[in-house]
Amino acid sequence: MRLSGFLFLFIIITNFASSFFGYKTFGDIDSNAQLQKINRDPTKFKISVVLILVEHLSIISLAVTLFIAFSQYNIILGIVWCIFRIGEALIQIYDKKSYWGLLNLAKQYSDTSGAKKDELIDLGRSILKTKTSRFSFAQILFSIGTLAYSILFVTYGVVPTIIGWFGIVASFLYGFGNAIFHIKSNFKILWNIGGLLILLFEVVLGGWLLFFR
Repeated sequence: MRLSGFLFLFIIITNFASSFFGYKTFGDIDSNAQLQKINRDPTKFKISVVLILVEHLSIISLAVTLFIAFSQYNIILGIVWCIFRIGEALIQIYDKKSYWGLLNLAKQYSDTSGAKKDELIDLGRSILKTKTSRFSFAQILFSIGTLAYSILFVTYGVVPTIIGWFGIVASFLYGFGNAIFHIKSNFKILWNIGGLLILLFEVVLGGWLLFFR
């Protein structure tokens, strides 16, 4: 349980660290500006990708440690969160293969001009759009996995009930907001609110498992 708590917090830290080095988890990114940014400091880009890969691998570890710690209470819910959270991580790990390709595009970008440069910008935009699409789908799996262990927490009282209920509400809002975004891409407010609630939930849950369990 303490290892699970540590992983919750470690995942948050590595996510913020990757953002510090320039990785953007979600959102519209100007392909032209991004290629210029990578070309100016390719080392920073590499560090950001390595950090986010560590985060994705930690999600897999978290799913496993949570299963070991809590699946004894309900094996079905344990299997559900394992499948969906590991699936979430694997999708994002797979995506980094094409995302890493921006490094090569940036090198070519600095040495070309005219129509060739426009072609590279279009390729970069395609990679970034695919990344956003895969992330959005992965977050549906995240919501289901988080909902599964939140339900277990409430049902069996293995963590304070208020934390479990908070997780249920946060994961539902996050998942519902994601679904609304797929229908209406300019409406992200509910997804953003759900994301903030999820962040708070994971900080509190991780801290409780690590320090108070």
